[in-house]
Amino acid sequence: MVFLTPKMMERTALFVTFGGFVTSLTTTFIPFWKTMNSDLNEVENWFSGLWHMCLYTEEVGIQCKAYESVLALPMDLQISRVFMMVSIGTGVMSMLAAFPGMEGVNCLQEPKLKRGLIILSGVLAWISGLTTLAPISIVAYTTVVEFWDEGFPDVMPRWEYGEAMFSGWFGGLALVLGGTLFFIAVCMGDFNQRSQSAPNSPQVKHRARMQYLKTEVL
Repeated sequence: MVFLTPKMMERTALFVTFGGFVTSLTTTFIPFWKTMNSDLNEVENWFSGLWHMCLYTEEVGIQCKAYESVLALPMDLQISRVFMMVSIGTGVMSMLAAFPGMEGVNCLQEPKLKRGLIILSGVLAWISGLTTLAPISIVAYTTVVEFWDEGFPDVMPRWEYGEAMFSGWFGGLALVLGGTLFFIAVCMGDFNQRSQSAPNSPQVKHRARMQYLKTEVL
């Protein structure tokens, strides 16, 4: 198909990677990783994120307060902060490396260098996606374990999944998909180069001449 060219695949990969990066960046800073609603006081909703704890009431609205101590945080939140920062950094580097390596961008003229930059972008996008999926999965696991812990009284409210958990999974998968599309673009470019050079190869010319001689004899 006309649209399935390396150039279009590179642009699609950059678009998907950018969408995943924005989603992961938003997930990092919104305080909706976990939510808690008490049956004894239904007008209060608690929200927990990597950086803030928030309380929502109908009278006042939402009020957030930053965590006072990093060391006092649960281990899953401390690990999640590190992973999400790595995800943001590698996501930015992936897009910065991809732009000069794309076809149609004349910042660089070396085909091998441009190909290497696209491969690097794919690797960085994969790292960014995996470092987004890892903390989301860790927090999800600890939330499930604490929710079903029989040591807590039944009347005690427990944390549940927040909206950021699902947006984080989506962003991480989008980053992994973007990295995969970068690799597909490289493979498509290599295939096109082999196809263009094949008709000029000595083997192909020899076969064409032999076929011509056979036809002439007939």
